[in-house]
Amino acid sequence: MSKTLKIYIGILILLFMGIIAIEFSTPPPINWQKTYNETHKIPYGTYVFHEELNNLFPDSNIESIKVTPYEFFDDFYNWEDSTYHTSGTYVLIDDYSSIDNTSAQELMDFASHGNDIFMSSNYFPRRLMDSLGFNTDNDFDFEGKAQFSFTNPRLKNDSITIEKGLSNIYFSKIDTLNTIVLGHQKFSDSTYTNFIKRPWGNGNFYLHLQPVVFTNYQLLRKSNSKYASSIMSYFGDDTIYFDSRNKSARELGTSPLRFVLSQAPLRWAWYLALIAIVFFMIFNAKRRQRIVNIKEPLKNTTIDFTKTIGNLYYETKDHDNLIEKKITYFLEYIRRVYYLDTQLLDDKFVKNLALKSNKDEANLKKLINQIAYLKAKTSCSEDDLLGLNKAIEDFYTT
Repeated sequence: MSKTLKIYIGILILLFMGIIAIEFSTPPPINWQKTYNETHKIPYGTYVFHEELNNLFPDSNIESIKVTPYEFFDDFYNWEDSTYHTSGTYVLIDDYSSIDNTSAQELMDFASHGNDIFMSSNYFPRRLMDSLGFNTDNDFDFEGKAQFSFTNPRLKNDSITIEKGLSNIYFSKIDTLNTIVLGHQKFSDSTYTNFIKRPWGNGNFYLHLQPVVFTNYQLLRKSNSKYASSIMSYFGDDTIYFDSRNKSARELGTSPLRFVLSQAPLRWAWYLALIAIVFFMIFNAKRRQRIVNIKEPLKNTTIDFTKTIGNLYYETKDHDNLIEKKITYFLEYIRRVYYLDTQLLDDKFVKNLALKSNKDEANLKKLINQIAYLKAKTSCSEDDLLGLNKAIEDFYTT
């Protein structure tokens, strides 16, 4: 081994040691992702709320649901006398409700037998929206803070003000004959409904917008916890069925290296092993690589293939799939060209994108709101696809 090679290897080892030292001495950055996971202690997890359920309902049993509502409650249904062998309150807190139509119907059946369903989310299943006669919208812009209050005079002192993590979703339509408004959200001088009660059979649906009020960050700020406590005061001391974010399928993961990558020392050992293999291949290839024969490049049939696939999707009217792919490719373009994180599509993201792309911030806001709305819809039409395509093409060309 030559002296020069020894020097290079020594420098490489020192560089790796320096990287490892910096990695272990640097505190981990704060994760501001909105997970609403009851096991996460990050700002937008729900660990504090889940732990406080035992204090809010000392006489109740708190049970986590780690399967779909249909899979869970269907096991308690007695087909002989058409009753449930259990009772209580179902609680779901999430930004985007992942409940399918079958589970939504199961929740309506469970409520009709005298149970309560509480859902705090910004987007609800279409089956519930159609059956309960309500709709949501986000057709206004806002900046800064919002005040949350109750219509019940006894809860007047439990109003709070939120300044971070808000959304502009509100109940734009409700069944006024059967729905009771329980709370409002006020942005500047505009007030919107954000908490309603909808009787269903012998039970009730309690639907709440702005699930951010149940996150760790908000519950530990000032006296914000009183608002969440007042919401939960609408429910009795029966069993609380908490819809866990840790579903069985998600909890196991799919990667064979999920445990190795979850542990920092093992993760770095894996990366160093890969780097060592790459250097080994480079140094050996330098001595042993044979002459590579020149081959004619393959004909580029990308355009023909793209046209064929596009026609196939258009003829099958698979609008949802096309919309999903359009959004995926657009967000990938944002990450690749403007180096922006697209996990959280909030006002900060829109502002940064406007600065980097030199495009109108108001138009970008409409485009991002349109993307969030279409991602939440369960079934999209051709007009939705055409509207999204035009908005994205305007972004590319304007």
